[in-house]
Amino acid sequence: MGQTPTRPAPPLWRAHTADLAALGEKARLRALAPRRGVDFSSNDYLAMSGAPRLAAAVQDAIARGVPLGSGGSRLLRGNDPEHELLEEEAARFFGSESALFFSSGYAANGALLATLPQRGDLIVHDELVHASMHEGLRLTRASAVSVAHNDAQAFDDAARAWRARGHTGRIWLTFETLYSMDGDMAPVAELAAVAQRHDAVMLIDEAHATGVFGRDGRGLAAELDGRPDTIVLRTCGKALGCEGALVLGPRVVRDFLVNRGRPFIFSTAPSPLIAAAVREALRMLAQEPGRRERLHALIGHAERALRRHGALATGSQILPLILHDDARTMDVASRLQQAGFDVRGIRPPTVPQGTSRLRISLTLNATADDVDALARTLGETLG
Repeated sequence: MGQTPTRPAPPLWRAHTADLAALGEKARLRALAPRRGVDFSSNDYLAMSGAPRLAAAVQDAIARGVPLGSGGSRLLRGNDPEHELLEEEAARFFGSESALFFSSGYAANGALLATLPQRGDLIVHDELVHASMHEGLRLTRASAVSVAHNDAQAFDDAARAWRARGHTGRIWLTFETLYSMDGDMAPVAELAAVAQRHDAVMLIDEAHATGVFGRDGRGLAAELDGRPDTIVLRTCGKALGCEGALVLGPRVVRDFLVNRGRPFIFSTAPSPLIAAAVREALRMLAQEPGRRERLHALIGHAERALRRHGALATGSQILPLILHDDARTMDVASRLQQAGFDVRGIRPPTVPQGTSRLRISLTLNATADDVDALARTLGETLG
């Protein structure tokens, strides 16, 4: 009998190519783009990433012999004195019992939710929490339930319903204080009251509020720091102009993450030079309040200038302009970029279906005149 011919093997990346083509058909294909034009897209809210004080702090650290690389994980040889100095100073600055420095907010959020809640516990989370929290939820041993955005009563109802079913584990409330795509703020005091009623622990993401709100830029949850039921994530790569993230909370939380938090245990420690820069950034928050004052003045100006074109007045540095349609959103963003304004379009799955938008981010890298020019161009573009 003759041998059956072998069918040709499919191209190695056929499925991936088809997936990318499908994204393109939906106007959702992403691509990296260079920085160009006036900054209306970054999270460098206080324009600290290029601040001479941060550069000088890094130069001083180099002169003191601080290395660029850590050389290993914190539990091996990577635990540099700069890491510990940063954690000590951050705990004092925010009024917390302890701090732990992570390489990124994504790693920190994933570690918190994957590590701290235990089997038999319940995580109640806002439906719009960041993808990094969803990564932790994917790995957690606890049960999890999503509730309506910024609805403290929904958090309370979910906790009560779970208890009514006879569950006795710990309840964890997870939310952000300032949402990066909507620019709106959580009802922090109400959520803290819910936590108190149910003896729950709060996991709070202050990524976009740190540096911008609160006394000395301590954030919207600053009044909760130091409470035994409160764990707060504050990123260093947004208003602080550096990178990495700090987890603030009770000492037992730090110790547990050091022993059980796999993203911490098995990651090379952040650069000691970055730790030195973050220390200086925290000092700048306290010593240079004018940065926050100028940003808040710019927020008020931008809300007046952009509201007439459909941008939502949020009271924060993030002003979304929802255009709904994916293709139209990206077309408008492209035309604004060609006119010299770095405004980016945001589409699903980053935001819910049908809510594609321009995310207009206000930073001290732009001026009131830049905002006025953007408003004029936006009016001409939208027609």
